[in-house]
Formats: sequence, C-alpha cells, structure tokens
Amino acid sequence: MTDWPEIVREHGPLVWRTAYRLLNRDADAADCFQLTFLAAFKFASGETVQNWPAILTRFCTARALEMLRVRYRERDRYTALVEKPSGVADDPAEQATASELADRLEKALALIDPRQAEVFCLICLEGRSNLEVADGMKLTAAHVGMLLHRARVALKEQLVVDHSQSEKP
Repeated sequence: MTDWPEIVREHGPLVWRTAYRLLNRDADAADCFQLTFLAAFKFASGETVQNWPAILTRFCTARALEMLRVRYRERDRYTALVEKPSGVADDPAEQATASELADRLEKALALIDPRQAEVFCLICLEGRSNLEVADGMKLTAAHVGMLLHRARVALKEQLVVDHSQSEKP
C-alpha cells in the first residue's frame, strides 16, 4: 500500500519547485501541485511506481504546460492582477529583461508541441538526463533527443517571431 503522506512529505518540495518554476504564480503552482498528486494517485492505483521523483516531475511538468497553454489562450480576455516576482537581479533593467525573457519563454512553450515542451522542460529546466526522461516517458533515449532538438528549433522560431513582432511600432 502506498504511503501518500510520506510521498507528499518527501517529494512535495520537488513538485512545488517544478510547478513554480514554470508557472511563476503561487495560486497556479498550488493548483498544479494538487493536480500532480491526483494524477500520481490515479497512476499508482494501476501501476507500481519505481521512481517517484521522475513520475512526479513528469506529471507536474505536463500539468504546468497545460496551465500555461490555457493562460495564453485566455490572456487576451483579462488583465493579469498579479505581477511576476522580481527575481534575484537588483538592477531594475536586469529585472525587466529577465521578466520579459521569462514571459516570452512561457508563451513559446505554450505554443509548441506538448511532448516537445515537456521534454525541454524536464531536461533544460529540471536538469533531468535524457535517459531519465526516456524512462519516465517510456520512450527511447534517441526519441527524447529528437524531441529535445525539435523543441529547441521550435522555441527558437517562436522566440524570433515573438521578438520581431514586439519590435514593431
């Protein structure tokens, strides 16, 4: 039988960091946290989990990317009431640049293929290895490498398009 309080106590901080790193909002990260453990509960009822950090990070990343997609689809319908945290930079210009880059990356991740975005986040933002991601997603390492390459190309295209549109008067 799965000891859920122990799993949440042991792996909750990892799930929270993953959610907050992608969503940058407490309320969204809290929702993602709950959705992640709900998905893990459902998954564990049908299969034995051998690597909790990998499966929780994967579920969390997928939920966070879904939430980002919804956020950017609905962005034109409302104005954000909460500003992003200032980050670690002391210089206001650095803070503005970092915030703008984070916004552009979030938007680009929401627009590319979901599997590519998930692989990119797991490897580039969460520091997972290709083999860990392959194991967690039940793919080959070569397939993960291909998805990562395609994600980087797609993100570069999205960021270039977004940057050129933001420079127009």
